[in-house]
Amino acid sequence: MNIHIDGLIGACSAIGAGLAVIAGIGPGVGQGIAAGYGASAVGRNPGAKGDIMSTMLLGQAVAETTGLYGLVVALLLMFVKPFGE
Repeated sequence: MNIHIDGLIGACSAIGAGLAVIAGIGPGVGQGIAAGYGASAVGRNPGAKGDIMSTMLLGQAVAETTGLYGLVVALLLMFVKPFGE
C-alpha cells in the first residue's frame, strides 16, 4: 500500500483508540456513586449488609463491561492491522 495511506490509517486508529479509552470514565464515575450509596445504605441498615453488597457488586460488574468493551476496541484499533500487508 501507499505509505501515505498506511500513515493515515495508523493515525486514525490511534485517534479512535484514544476515544475508545474515554469510555472508561463513565463506569468509573458510576461505580464510585454506587459504592458511596452502598456504604450509606449499610450505615443506615447494617443488618442488610449482605443484600446491599451483593446488589451493589452485581451492578458494578455490569457497569464495568462498558469500560472493558472500550478497552477491547482500543486494543483492536492499535494492534490489529485493518487492511493487512
